[in-house]
Amino acid sequence: MKMKIERIGDIKTVMSNPDSHHGYFAWPTVAILQDGKIAVGASGFRLEHVCPFGKSVISYSCDGGETYTLPAPVIDTPLDDRDTGICPFGESGVIVTSFNNSAEMQRGYNQNNKYVQSYIDTITPEDEEKYLGATFRISRDCGLTFGKIHRSPITSPHGPVQLKDGTVLWAGTRFDDIIGGVEIHRMNTENGETEFIGKITCADKNVVLNEPNLIEMPDGKLICHTRGENSELFDGGEESLFTVYQSVSYNGGKTWSEPVMLLDRTGGAPPHLILLSTGELVSAYGRRKPPYGIMAMVSLDGGESWQTDIPICENLATDDLGYPTTVELDGGELLTVFYANDGEDMPCSIRQQKWRLLR
Repeated sequence: MKMKIERIGDIKTVMSNPDSHHGYFAWPTVAILQDGKIAVGASGFRLEHVCPFGKSVISYSCDGGETYTLPAPVIDTPLDDRDTGICPFGESGVIVTSFNNSAEMQRGYNQNNKYVQSYIDTITPEDEEKYLGATFRISRDCGLTFGKIHRSPITSPHGPVQLKDGTVLWAGTRFDDIIGGVEIHRMNTENGETEFIGKITCADKNVVLNEPNLIEMPDGKLICHTRGENSELFDGGEESLFTVYQSVSYNGGKTWSEPVMLLDRTGGAPPHLILLSTGELVSAYGRRKPPYGIMAMVSLDGGESWQTDIPICENLATDDLGYPTTVELDGGELLTVFYANDGEDMPCSIRQQKWRLLR
């Protein structure tokens, strides 16, 4: 019998900026911090999907996602700060991650926008030398204040995760080699340094794995879900693959199984994993084909098999959507945060839907 969900209330807007041209928000992550507040990070105050004004911002809720603080910048370099991952660790630590694009890349995407071009003219080679790449900052006080900007060799939309023994692992793709496979790094949260420990590659060289997220199961098994795309896309070809692959490690991330495709070729991506207190494993993803929506797949056997395409939200306006992440609230309610818009000419905002699994 196919598992169903019950939506709790309507879709709620978490971040938007409707009174400004800088009103585009996307690529969020939600996490519950050690003091109980909900943190939502995203790239915000943008003009559009690609522009140089993006900054990684964060909002907090102290009432279970009913209301949020206004988004405040955490990473705001002169470049286009995209994606915002959040990883709570230890008693009060929080890692916020991002990445950016070069001035040349941004200039090419905005050739006819004089406003954007004039801003890009202010970006210096020194700015790029200092900030270009994957970045993160660390808080020691549950996200109240953050330290300096660190650089990372890898990036992923939702950042690293903490294992049961306190180890912080980061699954990501190299900023300078997105098609080279998914790397697993161990992070030293004291100094921000990372150490390579393993890699996930696909035997089919026509498949590019990126935007991964991993989770530790109670028996120590690591499961990694990744976005899968066709390699021709990166050479200017047409997109024919947009789906989720799964790989498993039984030795702490050193070696990984051959990735297996879980959805159809255009079933949706990128994924985010959560293990519920009742034992179900949930992976959420965005579906960018009609009917556009935010979907979930559920496993009742620790990732061995999956029920897919369970709709969290359906009939969204356009395919500019996704990057859902989920947390479990008191009482078993689930809160999924994602981005979407209300139409072709509308900026994207950060939204949430509360729901529960019907068992």
